[in-house]
Amino acid sequence: MKSELLGILENIEREKGIERNVLIEALESALLSAAKKTIPGREGDVSVKFDPETGEIKICAEGKEIESAEFGRIAAQTAKQVIIQKIREAERTVIYNDFKDKIGVIVSGTIYRFDRQGIIVNLGKAEGIILRKFQVSKENYSQGQRIRAYVEAVEQSSKGPRIILSRTSPEFVRQLFELEVPEIYEHIVEIKSIAREAGERTKLAVYSHDDRVDSQGACVGVRGSRVKSVVAELEGEKVDIVKYSSQIKEYIKNAMSPAEIMEIQMDEENRNAMVLVNDDQLSLAIGKRGQNVRLASKLTGVSINIKSASEVSKAAADKEEAGAIDKIKGIGTKTAALLIEAGMKSREMLAKAGVEDLTKIPGIGQKTAEKIIKGAKKPVGD
Repeated sequence: MKSELLGILENIEREKGIERNVLIEALESALLSAAKKTIPGREGDVSVKFDPETGEIKICAEGKEIESAEFGRIAAQTAKQVIIQKIREAERTVIYNDFKDKIGVIVSGTIYRFDRQGIIVNLGKAEGIILRKFQVSKENYSQGQRIRAYVEAVEQSSKGPRIILSRTSPEFVRQLFELEVPEIYEHIVEIKSIAREAGERTKLAVYSHDDRVDSQGACVGVRGSRVKSVVAELEGEKVDIVKYSSQIKEYIKNAMSPAEIMEIQMDEENRNAMVLVNDDQLSLAIGKRGQNVRLASKLTGVSINIKSASEVSKAAADKEEAGAIDKIKGIGTKTAALLIEAGMKSREMLAKAGVEDLTKIPGIGQKTAEKIIKGAKKPVGD
């Protein structure tokens, strides 16, 4: 029994990575439990000591060593059961501590199975789970597939550590670039911000702490080798790498890439920006289903509204027309807006209109219509 126990301890320590003192404490606890059950009348003052060098077990009562043939016969059985439980608990603690230190990094594993909660991934010593909300809808997963994922969280549970993995986190992209780009790992190039819509598109703002190093070029790599590796891992997700700038207008301009920006009107206090683009750049600036402007807003932390040059020109013209017709006697600002919305944009149009035409406009009665027509027919300045 002595050599057998020592052999078991050595194997567990080597294979499971559990410290020897933890195992010995578990063993002594198990043997004590067995001794109290098998030696009648000795429940309160029994102690058990295990010698880790020789494997010898000593049972003492009131400071004196005692012998028990019955203990020898069933001690191994009892000890085995308790040891298994203690080892299981210690192993769970080791796994929890190991993966707790891996929160925020990428791990690799093999897809083991699927259940109603998500994808179970074999990580070697433990299993992780990619919950449905952390799966990319456009990606296809299959049993036995090698997969990399970001460790989102590690939780304790009654069944052991629960390692939650993610393929959708923006931080997953950050870690992929850190693995591919030495300048990021060495803190020469810094990723300032990331905005991501998993499976579709990611925008990455980068900044170089060394004027000799081009932040974008470092991330792209020779002939795009570095960014291509990241895109391959993301299964074709589009990645835009833009230069970070402390000048907010310049930063917004970079973030709106690939669209070309004409002008930016900034309300810094409220973190709002009006971005003006040429008509042929409007769809590019907005992006598919508003994705480009939405990601640019997330990246910069600024609420961005986009207008085309023609929209701005039309708004200016409407404003000018409103300013012209609200000078007519009987027309206020509110009435002028109603008339313009209905298409009555000039003094000439109002002068030619009939009362019946104007009363069809919601908010304009007969008397008001008569005043408007009369005022419009008067020469300018009267």
